[in-house]
Amino acid sequence: MNPESYAVILAGGQGERFWPLSTRARPKQLLALVGRRALLVEAVRRVRPIIPPRRILVITAEHLREAVQRLLPGLPKENIVGEPCGRNTAAAITLGAALIKARNPQAVFCVLTGDHLIDDLKVFHGTLRDAFRRAHEADVLLTIGLLPSFPSTGFGYIEAGERLAGKTRTVFYKVRRFVEKPDGRHAAAYIRTGRFYWNSGMFVWSLAAWERALKRYRPVLARALARLTPLVGRSGFQAGLKRIYTPLESISVDYAIMEKADNIAMAEGLFAWDDVGAWSALARHLPQDARGNVAIGPTELMEAAGNIVVADGGLVALMGVENLVVVKAGSAVLVCGKERSEDVKRLVAQLRRRRVARQWL
Repeated sequence: MNPESYAVILAGGQGERFWPLSTRARPKQLLALVGRRALLVEAVRRVRPIIPPRRILVITAEHLREAVQRLLPGLPKENIVGEPCGRNTAAAITLGAALIKARNPQAVFCVLTGDHLIDDLKVFHGTLRDAFRRAHEADVLLTIGLLPSFPSTGFGYIEAGERLAGKTRTVFYKVRRFVEKPDGRHAAAYIRTGRFYWNSGMFVWSLAAWERALKRYRPVLARALARLTPLVGRSGFQAGLKRIYTPLESISVDYAIMEKADNIAMAEGLFAWDDVGAWSALARHLPQDARGNVAIGPTELMEAAGNIVVADGGLVALMGVENLVVVKAGSAVLVCGKERSEDVKRLVAQLRRRRVARQWL
């Protein structure tokens, strides 16, 4: 891989839809929800074949920084940086850009997530290599769109426009529009057109292209980038980061840049991908018994079907119920309909408003 290529892995969220197993102290990306390794460990492992550890940066929450450093001993400690407060993806990417600019102002970098699943790594690596090449050669902001395998209501969508010329194995398109998470009817209609892709939340662009986009659409973030860069590597970096970062607007990169810029393109991703966005997603990745139950930990099921059961810190027994999510983590228990697992985040927000419940968050 070109020595100018970097990876920024975003790992600062709380994974609220996976409460009560995912908490502020031990969020989703630090959990081994599928397989033996934490999702964040897998995210770093999958990019290492094409980007060396010294050019892999992880942006996490400040209170998680030391835990992430212990989890990822193969990365330099200075490559794992904690946000003083959550300010969504546009600010987190800008922080990553400042770290990169201090090392190499001519860099290109990808933005990846620390809590997704990806298979077909050979195809994934080829897609990234082709995207890096295109970002190096052109003033373009690239997103990776995944060919949908079912009409998901849990993912956003990208409508592809004109196919762009090129000689790479990966196909690139202009982006016609971004679409928020649809209902089932619209999701099915999107897939029938053959023009819509899942929005993966993965991006590739040059540092110069990112700076130009910030200056045009988010000048406050552009100024933050300019102020942060000279602080990188200095003793006062963390204090300066808190001073500069805290007043920033909390906004996603899609709203801040991608839905406004006129130089957006999409790389077609033909690898298997899942953001594992809610408890119901585990049924796509973990073994099921003869009645469609997924069970993790000490569980006992009788005349139960289609349930997802997680026991972490005690026995969970189900009898005569269907299509539930039941999770016990320590002294907290969640019970909800499987079709409502996307809404667990709303329940966490309600709990957060009640002081007595915060000890379980």
